[in-house]
Amino acid sequence: LEALDAAIARLGADSGTIHIKAPGRQVLVLASSRGIPEQVLEVVREVPWGKGMAGLAAERAQPVDACNIQTTTSSDVRPGARATGLQGAIVVPMILHGAVVGTLGVGNRVERTFTAEETDWLLAYGSEVAGTLEPA
Repeated sequence: LEALDAAIARLGADSGTIHIKAPGRQVLVLASSRGIPEQVLEVVREVPWGKGMAGLAAERAQPVDACNIQTTTSSDVRPGARATGLQGAIVVPMILHGAVVGTLGVGNRVERTFTAEETDWLLAYGSEVAGTLEPA
Protein backbone atom coordinates (compact mmCIF):
# COMPACT_ATOMS: atom_id res chain seq x y z
CA LEU A 1 0.00 0.00 0.00
CA GLU A 2 1.51 3.28 -1.09
CA ALA A 3 0.21 5.14 1.97
CA LEU A 4 2.13 2.83 4.31
CA ASP A 5 5.28 2.98 2.20
CA ALA A 6 5.11 6.80 2.24
CA ALA A 7 4.83 6.92 6.04
CA ILE A 8 7.74 4.47 6.46
CA ALA A 9 9.90 6.50 4.06
CA ARG A 10 8.98 9.88 5.57
CA LEU A 11 9.86 8.73 9.10
CA GLY A 12 12.89 6.64 8.15
CA ALA A 13 11.26 3.56 9.66
CA ASP A 14 11.98 -0.11 8.94
CA SER A 15 8.44 -1.47 9.06
CA GLY A 16 4.81 -0.55 9.45
CA THR A 17 1.19 -1.63 9.64
CA ILE A 18 -2.22 -0.24 8.83
CA HIS A 19 -5.22 -1.73 10.61
CA ILE A 20 -8.85 -0.90 9.83
CA LYS A 21 -11.79 -1.17 12.22
CA ALA A 22 -13.99 -4.10 11.28
CA PRO A 23 -17.56 -2.97 10.54
CA GLY A 24 -19.79 -3.46 13.58
CA ARG A 25 -17.01 -5.05 15.68
CA GLN A 26 -14.50 -3.77 18.23
CA VAL A 27 -11.65 -5.35 16.26
CA LEU A 28 -8.90 -3.97 14.02
CA VAL A 29 -8.16 -5.95 10.86
CA LEU A 30 -4.74 -5.84 9.19
CA ALA A 31 -5.01 -3.99 5.86
CA SER A 32 -1.34 -3.59 4.99
CA SER A 33 2.09 -4.37 6.41
CA ARG A 34 5.74 -3.97 5.51
CA GLY A 35 8.74 -5.55 7.22
CA ILE A 36 6.76 -7.53 9.80
CA PRO A 37 7.87 -11.16 10.41
CA GLU A 38 5.34 -13.80 9.32
CA GLN A 39 4.93 -15.21 12.85
CA VAL A 40 4.01 -11.73 14.08
CA LEU A 41 1.59 -11.17 11.18
CA GLU A 42 -0.38 -14.21 12.34
CA VAL A 43 -0.86 -12.54 15.73
CA VAL A 44 -1.77 -9.07 14.42
CA ARG A 45 -4.17 -10.00 11.60
CA GLU A 46 -6.94 -9.15 14.07
CA VAL A 47 -6.27 -6.92 17.06
CA PRO A 48 -8.94 -6.48 19.75
CA TRP A 49 -9.90 -2.90 20.56
CA GLY A 50 -7.86 -1.83 23.60
CA LYS A 51 -5.19 -4.56 23.25
CA GLY A 52 -1.61 -4.02 22.16
CA MET A 53 -0.26 -0.75 20.80
CA ALA A 54 -2.71 -0.60 17.86
CA GLY A 55 -5.75 -1.50 19.94
CA LEU A 56 -4.82 1.05 22.62
CA ALA A 57 -4.24 3.79 20.05
CA ALA A 58 -7.70 3.06 18.64
CA GLU A 59 -9.40 2.91 22.04
CA ARG A 60 -7.75 6.08 23.35
CA ALA A 61 -7.84 7.96 20.01
CA GLN A 62 -4.28 8.96 20.94
CA PRO A 63 -0.78 7.95 19.78
CA VAL A 64 0.90 5.08 21.61
CA ASP A 65 4.68 4.87 21.35
CA ALA A 66 7.69 3.16 22.85
CA CYS A 67 11.32 4.22 22.59
CA ASN A 68 12.33 0.55 22.88
CA ILE A 69 9.63 -2.12 22.88
CA GLN A 70 12.26 -4.73 23.79
CA THR A 71 13.00 -3.21 27.18
CA THR A 72 9.99 -1.09 28.12
CA THR A 73 8.01 -2.01 31.21
CA SER A 74 4.93 -0.13 29.98
CA SER A 75 1.74 -2.19 29.95
CA ASP A 76 1.00 -0.53 26.58
CA VAL A 77 3.43 -2.94 24.92
CA ARG A 78 2.31 -6.56 24.81
CA PRO A 79 4.85 -9.42 25.02
CA GLY A 80 4.09 -10.37 21.40
CA ALA A 81 5.37 -7.01 20.21
CA ARG A 82 8.88 -8.04 21.22
CA ALA A 83 8.78 -10.81 18.60
CA THR A 84 8.99 -8.14 15.87
CA GLY A 85 12.62 -7.49 16.77
CA LEU A 86 11.78 -3.79 16.59
CA GLN A 87 12.66 -1.23 19.20
CA GLY A 88 11.33 2.29 18.54
CA ALA A 89 7.67 2.20 17.50
CA ILE A 90 4.62 4.44 17.29
CA VAL A 91 0.99 3.75 16.42
CA VAL A 92 -1.52 6.53 15.80
CA PRO A 93 -5.29 6.40 15.40
CA MET A 94 -6.66 7.12 11.93
CA ILE A 95 -9.58 9.48 12.47
CA LEU A 96 -12.24 10.22 9.89
CA HIS A 97 -15.18 12.54 10.64
CA GLY A 98 -14.34 12.43 14.36
CA ALA A 99 -14.32 8.62 14.63
CA VAL A 100 -11.40 6.19 14.83
CA VAL A 101 -11.51 4.06 11.68
CA GLY A 102 -8.11 2.38 12.01
CA THR A 103 -4.49 2.74 13.05
CA LEU A 104 -1.19 3.48 11.35
CA GLY A 105 2.03 2.29 12.95
CA VAL A 106 5.71 2.37 12.10
CA GLY A 107 8.72 0.84 13.79
CA ASN A 108 12.50 0.91 13.76
CA ARG A 109 15.04 -1.81 14.48
CA VAL A 110 16.89 0.65 16.71
CA GLU A 111 15.85 2.58 19.80
CA ARG A 112 13.96 5.68 18.75
CA THR A 113 11.89 8.45 20.23
CA PHE A 114 9.51 10.08 17.77
CA THR A 115 9.41 13.88 17.95
CA ALA A 116 6.25 15.90 18.47
CA GLU A 117 6.53 17.06 14.86
CA GLU A 118 6.80 13.47 13.58
CA THR A 119 3.85 12.40 15.72
CA ASP A 120 1.73 15.35 14.53
CA TRP A 121 2.63 14.57 10.91
CA LEU A 122 1.74 10.88 11.32
CA LEU A 123 -1.61 11.75 12.93
CA ALA A 124 -2.48 14.17 10.12
CA TYR A 125 -1.30 11.76 7.44
CA GLY A 126 -3.25 8.87 8.96
CA SER A 127 -6.44 10.92 8.90
CA GLU A 128 -5.71 12.02 5.34
CA VAL A 129 -5.50 8.45 4.05
CA ALA A 130 -8.17 6.98 6.37
CA GLY A 131 -10.99 7.42 3.88
CA THR A 132 -9.18 5.50 1.14
CA LEU A 133 -8.76 2.18 2.94
CA GLU A 134 -10.66 -1.10 2.93
CA PRO A 135 -9.91 -4.27 4.91
CA ALA A 136 -7.70 -6.75 2.99
